[in-house]
Amino acid sequence: MPDYNSEPQITVLDAGGQYCHLIARKVRELGVSAEVRPSGTPAADLARSKGIIISGGPASVYEPDSPQVDPGIFRAGKPVLGICYGMQLMAHLLGGTVKRGEKGEFGLSLLKTVPAPLFENISEPQQQVWMSHRDTVTGLPPGFQAIGSTDNCAIAAMADFARSLYAVQFHPEVVHTCRGIEMLENFALRICGCEKDWNPKHRIPLLKRRIQEIAGDRNVFFFVSGGVDSSVAFILCVQALGAGRVRGIYVDTGLMREGETDFVQRTFEELAPGAVVIEPAETRFLRALEGVRDPERKRRIIGEEFVRVQEEIIESGHILEGDWILGQGTIYPDTIESGGDGNAAVIKTHHNRVPGIQQLIASGRIVEPLTSFYKDEVREIGEELGLPAELLYRHPFPGPGLAVRCLCSETAAPVRRAEDGWLLPIRSVGVQGDSRSYGPVLAFERYPEPALFEEATALVNRLPEINRVVALVDSNAPLASLRSFESSLTPDRLARLRRADAAVRRLSHHSGFDRLVWQFPVILIPLGVPERTDSVVLRPIDSVDGMTARAVPMDRALLDEIARELLRMDGIAAVFYDLTHKPPATIEWE
Repeated sequence: MPDYNSEPQITVLDAGGQYCHLIARKVRELGVSAEVRPSGTPAADLARSKGIIISGGPASVYEPDSPQVDPGIFRAGKPVLGICYGMQLMAHLLGGTVKRGEKGEFGLSLLKTVPAPLFENISEPQQQVWMSHRDTVTGLPPGFQAIGSTDNCAIAAMADFARSLYAVQFHPEVVHTCRGIEMLENFALRICGCEKDWNPKHRIPLLKRRIQEIAGDRNVFFFVSGGVDSSVAFILCVQALGAGRVRGIYVDTGLMREGETDFVQRTFEELAPGAVVIEPAETRFLRALEGVRDPERKRRIIGEEFVRVQEEIIESGHILEGDWILGQGTIYPDTIESGGDGNAAVIKTHHNRVPGIQQLIASGRIVEPLTSFYKDEVREIGEELGLPAELLYRHPFPGPGLAVRCLCSETAAPVRRAEDGWLLPIRSVGVQGDSRSYGPVLAFERYPEPALFEEATALVNRLPEINRVVALVDSNAPLASLRSFESSLTPDRLARLRRADAAVRRLSHHSGFDRLVWQFPVILIPLGVPERTDSVVLRPIDSVDGMTARAVPMDRALLDEIARELLRMDGIAAVFYDLTHKPPATIEWE
């Protein structure tokens, strides 16, 4: 919910791209007000915008139900920038040609440019850009000229200077495009003539008013997790409505980290004494997840079980009296990876977006004050609210807990030798071309030296069937002897993951490494030998908002220490290191 009084200067038309709101956020970081609207918004409704950006998306312009824009936006006399699918749509609507892609281009490329306002003050002859597309513009529309190319894409950027129409096949909004922020700045400030009018420091009064409008006379009930998002949303509602009208419950699902319940209980007793109670529910969640191996089914079951717990607690009458609505700490990445913007592909269903929650949304019985914000912005709001740094700067932890970090397998199969490494009989979730991928993992039988990260990036770009690459750190058995085991979520495997996670957190905290990364998932995969049936994958990443992420190398001495401790644990056969950025891999494996 932008905090400006006048009309936003830049409108981003949402064509279903996973990074649509990231574009708007990057524009806001430039000090320019921005909004996101559906792709089909009539041109007449955009009359007050100074510029328009068409986002990327998973569709093809040739599909009958693909997202469209009002062609009038190209005749309105205001600048337009098309990104990825937005470029293809611009070319298609204005008389160019777009070729259907059988194989996509996903990863880093070098962009060669010619002088153009979009690239002003970017002096390098080549810049690193991030590609994530299947279709390609092969013929320019009348009046356009190519202003950028890569080795694999002859028309990687195009422009009609007379009409201020620009388009790029790559994604300037992601961190992997090194000069992308300068390109967006050139478009917003120079081409569109926007003024700096965005001040992100005055959001809280607006958020509180919105909470009051939605709640009316009703009370608000939260499931708090102890994470940043739900905690900030909870305290926002407490300050907006008063402590007597907001209640929270922490459901101990049995899927939590070591010491998590004690931390949550202590923290909320300091923030809002008596407002949060603990509900033990380990038995019912593990029973519901028994035998479930598919990652999407796990997420749906956990979300639906939360709804059932909520209904039972509310109906018991012990928490709240009178009419109520549900409060949630949902932030924007949760909604777009769940396909929450209509055009967006489902990457993974967030537990705050399962069918039971959708019914509450449809009936107006939910308040989610943070759905327009990203993690870094939520932390800023939390700072303004006075929440402690110990809470705000914790590493993000997924709502479904260790369930989505404890991978399962339906079959037993050996690792297979491949040209570039070993194919593990384990699949993980990724995002390629704004769509969900669910593919095998490739393992290098080499130590994860920094240079190996570059090799992994090139490999994923060359082999689109692979969405993740790991490197073997150390093992109790040869990599060639490892195999997957038929497995599910069991108390023993969850306890094994909990011990491994606690050890990694302890050692990375003592070394200071945890302060160098944004998040550090520890993944348990059912890969090993008969006497040690699981392996651990380390996934430290750096990010700003979770929409894109960079895999981070670790000092060898620390990594060796972590591996030694993990391999001493019962049941663990090997330790791997995830080398893959997001995209193409998601941060979590499921």
